[in-house]
Amino acid sequence: MTGLIGGAGSTGISPMRTEADRRLRPVADPIAPVAVAGGRLLTGLVDVTDDVSALDSAGTWAVVVPFDGRPVCAHFAQVDRIGAAARIAADRGWPGVSIDRWSSSLDRDAFEKGVDVIREAIAAGDVYQVNLCRVLSAPVAGPSDIVPLFDALSAAHPAPHAALVSLPDHGVHVASASPERFLRRDGGRVESRPIKGTAADRRDLAGSAKDRAENVMIVDLVRNDLGRVCEWGSVTVDALCRIETHPGLVHLVSTVSGRLRPGVGWADVFEATFPPGSVTGAPKLAALDHIAQLEPVSRGVYCGAVGFVDADAGVGDLNVAIRTFWIDGDRLRFGTGAGITWDSDPVAEWEETELKASRLLAVAASR
Repeated sequence: MTGLIGGAGSTGISPMRTEADRRLRPVADPIAPVAVAGGRLLTGLVDVTDDVSALDSAGTWAVVVPFDGRPVCAHFAQVDRIGAAARIAADRGWPGVSIDRWSSSLDRDAFEKGVDVIREAIAAGDVYQVNLCRVLSAPVAGPSDIVPLFDALSAAHPAPHAALVSLPDHGVHVASASPERFLRRDGGRVESRPIKGTAADRRDLAGSAKDRAENVMIVDLVRNDLGRVCEWGSVTVDALCRIETHPGLVHLVSTVSGRLRPGVGWADVFEATFPPGSVTGAPKLAALDHIAQLEPVSRGVYCGAVGFVDADAGVGDLNVAIRTFWIDGDRLRFGTGAGITWDSDPVAEWEETELKASRLLAVAASR
């Protein structure tokens, strides 16, 4: 596996066809495989598969499900609890990526034109909202080692759903400072906490009718997604449009939960809910069509999901892979985007993507 980016036309989960294909044998490498998620440090790689049904078997797994491309489920033998400030690669340095080295898959003019196209689609009744994204990339020097960047993110940009998955032999190098929960599962209970609405100032967000309407639309979509795998009448909105403060930004966050029907496994849950509604739009399938037409490159890991599953305990926690870096070949990549509604202003939406990226790119520039 060289990187996680699949073809531009592929989305969702594509299980392999045979047991021999599913198993990817680890090979010795001087940079040891490691993962961090949910306050757990995972070491001692046992196996890697792209069959998400393995998450219902046994053991603890690090999980990366790209927005488009094959999922990666890595089984680790050793699990240790760690604090949020723990450094994983204290003896290794991050080379730093200068701000001026980044290029964007959509320049400002193309992005703002994309906003206008989506507004026209909304006026025509095709969609209610579409998340429009661009992928930034920059050359990275030296061997692929994402772990020191994760340490830098943890120190400078702590996030409630931060995650690291480094599998050098399989081309997987992901460091996430995500503030958003895609899905938490505890036995038969599931919870999603979609974010819609972002600003630099709490007062701006509190008074934004556009952001609140956007959040409510996505909450309705998440309710529908969870309803496909949850018991009838169990899906509830536990919190609506609460303001959360994160480093440099404030967000509107809602909480939707439900009780899974008996016999529902991880593959069923992903089939019903992935990709996350907050980074697609509503209705989801129509929004995905517009994304495919307007975004010139694959999102790769960005807007997918990263986290862990403890199959023995029946728990797992996966983020929405925003505020996320990944290495693909000799390029470091990072995604940024904005939710577009009828009320969207193209200039303001571009500026929101800049706001979301600026603090993280500054961390990546540090040595």
